[in-house]
Amino acid sequence: MKIKKGDKVKMLSGKDKGKTGKVLQVLKAEKRASVEGLNILIKHLRPRREGEKGQRVEFPALVDMSNLILICPKCQKETRVEYKVVKTDKGNKKYRQCKKCQETFA
Repeated sequence: MKIKKGDKVKMLSGKDKGKTGKVLQVLKAEKRASVEGLNILIKHLRPRREGEKGQRVEFPALVDMSNLILICPKCQKETRVEYKVVKTDKGNKKYRQCKKCQETFA
């Protein structure tokens, strides 16, 4: 998966096109992610007890991964991701790498 939890991403399409946010969760099987501050939905909750008021709960809904692009932590540009394999004593380690500045990150 090229986008992971904690990454900074930019929205490419939809109502929040051009906005950036931090990835809160990733669902690999569904190829969807939840991004902080993007694709906010409002759910109206009924009062549970008598005398209590109803509420409006805002939460970030899932976004398709194809609508997101990673922002490089070093150069702060939107970038595609390539993989770099580094040989270590314990075996091979796979890192993500920025296509623009060639910076590797976890």
